Amino acid sequence: MQAHDLLYVFIDPLERLGLPYFVTGSMASIFYGEPRLTHDVDLVLHLSREDIPDLASQFSLEEFYIPPEEILEIEVRRRPFGHFNLIHHQSGFKADIYLSGEDKLHTWALAHRKKVDLGGGLSLWLAPPEYVILRKLEYFREGGSQKHIEDIKKMLPL
Repeated sequence: MQAHDLLYVFIDPLERLGLPYFVTGSMASIFYGEPRLTHDVDLVLHLSREDIPDLASQFSLEEFYIPPEEILEIEVRRRPFGHFNLIHHQSGFKADIYLSGEDKLHTWALAHRKKVDLGGGLSLWLAPPEYVILRKLEYFREGGSQKHIEDIKKMLPL
């Protein structure tokens, strides 16, 4: 599968449902910087309890690992925000889903996300670069991985 196909196995259902989301993490830093290998896509999603059955119906168990609806309900209630994974069985590609919850930075980024046209009728919502940089600095502080600093350097103009 092509990279955009891997993204779209997760993005397309969210678009069909009209759920507010944005791509962040390594995929976003690739859009703003330089390509590098990544094994997943990070998405921030605004999800309410009422949206859970529709979300579950869009990610069939034959094609995806998706947590049971009871777990999704727990994650929606988790503060400041919840988290879960989706895995596409055929490719093994994973989406880390971070729920917007009460996180003020998520809320700001959802309001300032931007639509990116990938060509061929494909588009997606992308996190603002400021958000990506701030989160990568947080991840660096938490885990010390240099990849976050390298991603930030590649995003900044010389």
